[in-house]
Amino acid sequence: MIAFTSVPRLKPRDPESHKGTYGRVLVVAGSTGMSGAAVLTGSAALRGGAGLVTVACPESIQLIVAIGNPCYTTRGYLQVHDLFEAADRADVLAIGPGLGQSPEAAAVVRQLLDRYRSKPIVLDADGLNNLPMGGELFRNRSLPAVLTPHPGEFARLLGSSLAEIPTQRETLAGDYARSHEVVLLLKGHHTLVTDGHHHYTNRTGNPGMATGGSGDVLTGVIAALMAQDLSPFDAACLGAHVHGRAGDLAATAIGPISLIASDLLTFLGPAFQEVACENGSASSSPARSS
Repeated sequence: MIAFTSVPRLKPRDPESHKGTYGRVLVVAGSTGMSGAAVLTGSAALRGGAGLVTVACPESIQLIVAIGNPCYTTRGYLQVHDLFEAADRADVLAIGPGLGQSPEAAAVVRQLLDRYRSKPIVLDADGLNNLPMGGELFRNRSLPAVLTPHPGEFARLLGSSLAEIPTQRETLAGDYARSHEVVLLLKGHHTLVTDGHHHYTNRTGNPGMATGGSGDVLTGVIAALMAQDLSPFDAACLGAHVHGRAGDLAATAIGPISLIASDLLTFLGPAFQEVACENGSASSSPARSS
């Protein structure tokens, strides 16, 4: 596989642009007791630069999610068909954080994946846990889906033991991404991003980010970057970098022990500014290693 050593950059914003220029993200997340996952993912999509964000969640928690941030809109649903209108209008779908595992949640994930094969999709957490092993719904898409498992979720996707992942992570991730036609972001120390042909090892981040909700923030950021026309692979690479860098800045400011996921939202802006200023120009893809 070809290794990349630097991250892409977003193009400078056109003075004549408007909110529609930067894409519409639909976040499908949350369940009773997990409304925070929906709030974090939607808020991260906003901080990641998406022009318009809608958070779709069960009607029972819609008010809680709506209060979480006044800058996104919300849509309550009872069943998956209630989501189709919003999904039709979206440029990118972010599915899974806090959905819970149930037949109803599984139906939402499966039907959205099957119906929207031409839209960029990020799948995280219960977006992965509600799918059977095999990955048939990942194949034959216009663009590869971005999967963001932690090692335990990846072991489940593989049908293997967790003990196998650390010693063979690059090989297993590359083989899975290639055979299932996805971009795989395998979380952990030095998060790995691969499409089976290219790979990028992220060097930002710290142990303070080992806290509930960090992955929800990452999902929202990657979705926002795809809404701004980065490819799935480039969005996953840049998303991993700025997410980890926001964590590093937060840990410097308040310490790794007290760091919580909402702190990442605060420091995403400075993290993006650093990337934009590194060489003062936009790049469409990461640099290859020599």
